[in-house]
Amino acid sequence: MSERPHLAITYCTQCNWLLRAAWMAQEVLSTFSLELGEVSLRPGTGGIFEIHIDGELVWERKRDGGFPDARQLKQLVRDRIDPGRDLGHVDRPRGPAAGHGGTGNRPESG
Repeated sequence: MSERPHLAITYCTQCNWLLRAAWMAQEVLSTFSLELGEVSLRPGTGGIFEIHIDGELVWERKRDGGFPDARQLKQLVRDRIDPGRDLGHVDRPRGPAAGHGGTGNRPESG
């Protein structure tokens, strides 16, 4: 494919998800600025939050159980546009299994 991929984020205006969508667009552009041809924000309604790459649905809030975090989003995009790329710390394990004990940013359950 000679053209660079297009990523589109459709967000619900009724739910005030514009800032979330804009933040995700900024995260993707900061990592894939040369690989992507375009990132667009598409207003919608009815609780919609979808991410498409070249028309293919890759994340849907209702189907996938919420919103992707920055790590998930970058891995999702990488896996579709540049599968061999190492994302550095984003690809490293995290949490107790990574040797950090239980002292992450997440609150302890209990």
